[in-house]
Amino acid sequence: MKTAFPLISFGIALCAFIFISCNKEDYDSQVTIEQFNFPQTVIFEDSLTSYQVFSGTPADLTPSADFELLELSSILFTDYSHKQRLVKIPPGTQMIQLSDGTIGFPDGTILTKTFFYYHDERDTSLGKRNIETRLEIKENGLWNAATYVWNEDQTNAYLKTDGLTTPVSWIDENGVSHSTNYEVPSGNDCIACHQSDSKVAPIGSSLLNLNRDVERNGGTLNQLTYLQNEGLLNNFQVNQIGQMVDYNNANASLDDRGRAYLAMNCAHCHNPSGWPKANEREFDFRYQIPFAQTGISFEEEKIKRALDEREMPFIGNTMLDEEGVNLLKEHLDNL
Repeated sequence: MKTAFPLISFGIALCAFIFISCNKEDYDSQVTIEQFNFPQTVIFEDSLTSYQVFSGTPADLTPSADFELLELSSILFTDYSHKQRLVKIPPGTQMIQLSDGTIGFPDGTILTKTFFYYHDERDTSLGKRNIETRLEIKENGLWNAATYVWNEDQTNAYLKTDGLTTPVSWIDENGVSHSTNYEVPSGNDCIACHQSDSKVAPIGSSLLNLNRDVERNGGTLNQLTYLQNEGLLNNFQVNQIGQMVDYNNANASLDDRGRAYLAMNCAHCHNPSGWPKANEREFDFRYQIPFAQTGISFEEEKIKRALDEREMPFIGNTMLDEEGVNLLKEHLDNL
């Protein structure tokens, strides 16, 4: 059976750690999200297994032959969860480089993003718990998206449109135990951040962020080159594409790390095509934008205050990204 519902988006960040209030006059975490009524061109199945994303035991997250793994240099922070990203495009089609440096996806593309926690990060062989898989399909030129919540026995995930809170716990790589009430977002919450020019749009998987080395077929090579070799991406000079740094890489420059963090955790709302409510502050945190055009230098002290007082995010995360906050404060102090 298929179910229709309001659009939500792939890779839903929920304005995670934007850190800058969307209220123009003051920093106010109580932001009202209007009801979005974006057009929809896909009716989603009730069960994730209908899309045959995974082969074998679904909980293992082994991609089926039609889905290709995508790895990013810098990622969105979501309560310390891990994420797997996959893409499937129709046979005989390609992803293409667009003039603005983004990726053009053909109709029929499916993007997936699965959020999970290892029981013990010191030994991943002890297993994991899959929380949700966000799935986005492009049809008739429009992106349509859905969230599927995994059942308790981890055999399948089912369509969820109105959000959910579920307790999760894990042990990190240092042996420290953590727990939180993980929030699966509602559809309307998601659209607040995952929109571009009043339409749902995927984020994260940009050419800049995919331009990195990966392990494939027993060797190491550039990910964009690999996708071209597989016929999934059109041909262009990969060495002419810029790269986004991994903001967790201490060997990268502080400026690049700070900009990468803002790009992945803030720019989905704070860019000229993003959520109009967020744009009242006229920030543009996209990675490729010259610093003088970001607006950061005009609001540096207010950004620090928002960091210190935890006034953001107003939805989406339940835990403070301590490492990310420290990185941004150091970045701002050294501008």
